[in-house]
Amino acid sequence: MQRSLLLTAVFLVLGYGFWVSPDLKEIAAGIALFLFGMMSLESGFKAFTGGALEIVLRRSTDRLWKSVAFGLGSTTLMQSSTLVSLITISFVSAEMISLAAGIGIIMGANLGTTTGAWLIAGLGLRVDIAAYAMPMLVFGVILLLNRSRELKGVGYLLLGIGFLFLGIAYMKEGFDALQEGFDLSAYAVPGLAGLLLFTAIGMAVTVIMQSSHATLLVIIAALAAGQVTYDNALALAIGANLGSAFTTALGGLTANLGGKRLAVAHVLFNVMTAAVAIALIDQMVWAVDWISDLIGIAEDDFLLKLALFHTLFNLLGVMLLVPFVKQLERALIRYVHFVPPPAEQPRFLFPEALKTPATAVAAVRNEVAHLYDNAHVLISHGLSLRRRVIDSDASLSDAVRSTRRIMPLDVDDVYEKKIKSLYNAIVDFIGNVQDREIPQQWTDRLYSLQQASRDIVEAVKAMKHLHKNLSRFGVSPNPPVREHYDALRVQIAKLLREIRELRTEEPGAITSLSLDSLKLSLEKTSRERLDSINRMVRERRIPPHIATSLMNDEAYAYRLGEKLVGAAHVLLFSDEPADRIAEELLALDDREIERMATGSEQSGKTAREAR
Repeated sequence: MQRSLLLTAVFLVLGYGFWVSPDLKEIAAGIALFLFGMMSLESGFKAFTGGALEIVLRRSTDRLWKSVAFGLGSTTLMQSSTLVSLITISFVSAEMISLAAGIGIIMGANLGTTTGAWLIAGLGLRVDIAAYAMPMLVFGVILLLNRSRELKGVGYLLLGIGFLFLGIAYMKEGFDALQEGFDLSAYAVPGLAGLLLFTAIGMAVTVIMQSSHATLLVIIAALAAGQVTYDNALALAIGANLGSAFTTALGGLTANLGGKRLAVAHVLFNVMTAAVAIALIDQMVWAVDWISDLIGIAEDDFLLKLALFHTLFNLLGVMLLVPFVKQLERALIRYVHFVPPPAEQPRFLFPEALKTPATAVAAVRNEVAHLYDNAHVLISHGLSLRRRVIDSDASLSDAVRSTRRIMPLDVDDVYEKKIKSLYNAIVDFIGNVQDREIPQQWTDRLYSLQQASRDIVEAVKAMKHLHKNLSRFGVSPNPPVREHYDALRVQIAKLLREIRELRTEEPGAITSLSLDSLKLSLEKTSRERLDSINRMVRERRIPPHIATSLMNDEAYAYRLGEKLVGAAHVLLFSDEPADRIAEELLALDDREIERMATGSEQSGKTAREAR
């Protein structure tokens, strides 16, 4: 309702403005074309985020200077610090890069915005830029008619640049025409009051347009037409920087804790930069004049001086913060806290994760790991063991033998609350990702993760069936029956412990042989227990109806272990194609594991017969 009222108010204000001043239509059209051009650029770059951008981002964040350089380069290329900031928030939220690396990218993105000011001031308003826009629009539309994702991406890029150029031309003509009938510079405010007032105006305009580049275009076009004074234009530029931080902060609200911390860091950095620029405005203006003399900028060329000022105060902010990035990271981790959602609610499936295929897949991977943690707790309790016992180095055999009663547990209720609801959210999120026409390699990764989540659910369902008989026979007075269920509990608890230990290993330290050994142990133990049940029936130590229950529960335990190992395989190993091929070559298939288990079983029988 509030958004509808706001939209109605915007339309009414614009309509009145168009009626009062026809020249305002050209300015508004220029802004609209410029913003549409930025949206087209974003669509074009998204066509190339199927791997290259993500790989470069991850490789460019192991050093702070690399992070800053990446932020500078990507913003210069995409001409959108907001887009770069939001993508960075999604990477930090997905735990693909560190918070310190994210802060470095944000600082670089702020520097990158200054390139847009130089382009607009130095080229956009001095050349008939509309003449270059027309061919780009034509070629862009032709490329959009192709089916190729890459060609469409190039088409969007050409359209984006074309609309940017066209928007700049319309803005210039609009302010030139407006100057003849209405002089905004008459409302200039000198001194500190003017500095603070126009800083606030610049910030408000950026928040409304969601783009500091668009705000800088308006400022430079108005300055070129003489509609604002040079001093007020400097204040507007400071405000544009502030507004971009708050725009990013709004996007960070939907991210998880890491993304929220980075959004807070962005606001702190931009507020600090703006405060320093305001406090040292006289010194900054002197520095701009001095550097302008050195590099040959004319004394009355206020457009290039504005671009230089924009660069200087952003550079000053970076220089002031760089030595303290680690301290800022520690402070954010220590003091910025948000109440985490309950275990049954998603913790990583936030809207900003949909920005790129890589962040979407990383978010799903983290959420599947969260689902596994919930299942780990449920299965532990289903075995009547505390999670802290399984996660410790305590003897599992002793813990199982000392059990005096089976914990009461409503597995169905816990399944509905903590497993199924989370599984539903994962499936729904994957559907949203696939609606975006992502490349096949990412679709394959999502399929594997969806299969892993299904394996976890199947493991929990097996535990649900197993728990029923465990409640009946887990503390049976019949020693063979109790020993059988004790062995089942030890086996599953040991598997949970081993998978937990593998999950704490460093990336790259785990090979497929680690999980193959778990599969082999599972297969051997299952065969040995089935032989034991058959032997107890032959020796009349248990009746047949008890034996069938034991066999059914053995099947449930085997299925539970098999599904947990399958899910662990997806969660533990790299998604990179080369790594997956290497793992597939090393991994044992089901026939090899069965053959090895059978061979071990025969060796065991021979040894027993020899004794």
